[in-house]
Amino acid sequence: MTRKFWVLLGFVYVLIFLGLVTMNSGLVALALPLLVYLGVGIYYAPGKTRFSLKRHLSCETVGRGGPVDVTLEITNQGSEIEQVLLEDTFPARLQLISGENSKSALLQPGGKVELKYTVSGERGLYKFEEVWASVSHIFGLYQTRFRLTDPAQLLILPESLKLRRVNIRPQQTRGFAGSIPSRVGGSGTDFWGVREYQVGDPLRKINWRASARHTQELFTNEYEQERIADVGLILDARQQMNLVTPAGVLFEYSVLAIASLAETFIKDGNRVSLLTYGYGIDRVFPGYGKVQQERIFRALARARTGVHYAMESLNYLPTRLFSARSQIVMISPLGQEDLPAYIRLRSQGYEILLVSPDPVDFEARAYGMLESTSFAVRLARIERSLLLRKLKHLGVRTVDWKVDHPLDEILYTSLRRQPIRNRLQAIAI
Repeated sequence: MTRKFWVLLGFVYVLIFLGLVTMNSGLVALALPLLVYLGVGIYYAPGKTRFSLKRHLSCETVGRGGPVDVTLEITNQGSEIEQVLLEDTFPARLQLISGENSKSALLQPGGKVELKYTVSGERGLYKFEEVWASVSHIFGLYQTRFRLTDPAQLLILPESLKLRRVNIRPQQTRGFAGSIPSRVGGSGTDFWGVREYQVGDPLRKINWRASARHTQELFTNEYEQERIADVGLILDARQQMNLVTPAGVLFEYSVLAIASLAETFIKDGNRVSLLTYGYGIDRVFPGYGKVQQERIFRALARARTGVHYAMESLNYLPTRLFSARSQIVMISPLGQEDLPAYIRLRSQGYEILLVSPDPVDFEARAYGMLESTSFAVRLARIERSLLLRKLKHLGVRTVDWKVDHPLDEILYTSLRRQPIRNRLQAIAI
């Protein structure tokens, strides 16, 4: 029953009470129309109310910004309803593009009503759960609110960029032809060395200059084999490493970078895995091809930052999840306390490529360079430059990415200038 019902009932009671106390029949007569109104309202009150709900999404997985049509069908399985207001509460981060998520209607027994609207949004996992049905009486004396459920999920995949081939060279490769030099002589494109001629070697590979120095022997050129490799991608999802400014969220750029790199490495035929480290550990086991890319993109769509007191430092990275002497690609804004973790990874024989979205430049551009903060920004940049230099001396290949610059260009220019080191170099820290 609504507030209107109780107000009218109270008013009728007051009129009758005053009429009886003052012996004034006029006051009692004034209450009679209201009593009739309440009586008719009670007689025509809604009967048993029951609904069934069916929800349909045009697709359950879509790329970033892609439109998704949502259709709801509500069926009245009870008595006649004179007025019902249906409202679907879709996730707040989604944007309504067209249509309406609420509708008022008259429903006969067995009658149906449809809600249709279109939404889009950013990367993430979205859950549709509740539809609210408000049943009201034509006299406005009764109103009941029902919660209807037919859960559905929408997964919006992250965006990725087209990158040129990323030059990596792990210490150990797999036994299948690929695009990564394997440090083993055989068939390939890059010169590896010279060996004695053996029966069956193609004549075009004979090194005539070396053979001319010997009277009874021939020598043939040997090239470095190119194979595929194990690539482990690590996404730093620790809350303390994330920055949220009016210009955006730094973590979204980390997701963009790792999605682009995953697509590039998989396209080159490598076996790729993913580890999201922060609020917990979410892992995608190593795999190949389009199916593996889909798995990684689904995991990245669900990725979020969080706080886990056991994972505040990279020192607890589960390195046993990665193949020995394989390639690790880390996406992290980088903190001073992370340096020992990189030392440990390098000492265990991993080749590391760090792509680091620059948090100092990101925050400075968002809030502007003020005279009062310019000195602090300079100090922060110097501190970050020294940290990156220490990592380079460790043999970690680093890419300092100012997120307003194209990732492909930054990767190409940064990695081209950095040699691939085969041994861990000592550094005084």
